[in-house]
Amino acid sequence: MKKILILMGLIMILTLVAVGCSQPQTASETTVEEVMMDEEDKMEEEEMMDEEDEMNEEAGMTSKNEGDPAPAFTLMDTEGQTFSLEALKGEKVYVKFWASWCSICLAGMEELDDLSGRSEGYQVITIVSPGYKNEKETEAFKLWYEGLDNENMIVLLDEDGVYAREYGIRAYPTSAYIGSDGVLVKVLPGHVNEATINESFNVIY
Repeated sequence: MKKILILMGLIMILTLVAVGCSQPQTASETTVEEVMMDEEDKMEEEEMMDEEDEMNEEAGMTSKNEGDPAPAFTLMDTEGQTFSLEALKGEKVYVKFWASWCSICLAGMEELDDLSGRSEGYQVITIVSPGYKNEKETEAFKLWYEGLDNENMIVLLDEDGVYAREYGIRAYPTSAYIGSDGVLVKVLPGHVNEATINESFNVIY
């Protein structure tokens, strides 16, 4: 009888030990599953955030600068070649509006020609408006310009000042600064030197 009681007692002890050991194991397995689920949720959340950041960055690329799009133009240069602002899409552009009768313009011509021949992170073009604001007519201007020593400048002919009006040009010289996103950032009258132009484009995208 004693042996039977002892045997039953051992069975009960083993049963309790088995139950006691199995419970923490189940809890441990559940905890691991929860941790794995949390990690997966975090990874999905991070991926969504990365995608959102990329979308925002791409959206920002379309309009980095404040302002309206620069008026598009397609004009002939003094050599009879067609030149379009659209061809410079994605680049910063410095546009100098000037006149043959403007002494300030002529005084800065050599510096502007030199700047036009170098790459400073932006393109340089100039616009003259034959028949507008006392400027010579087209053929007379071409003949006059041939007598200058300029080698690098691109001079576009804006007949009757069509685009000079669109850019709001009221005096010569006037500078227009266009960002790589095509935004007309600012239009300022008066002579500016290379250092000032570079400084302006340093804060223009």
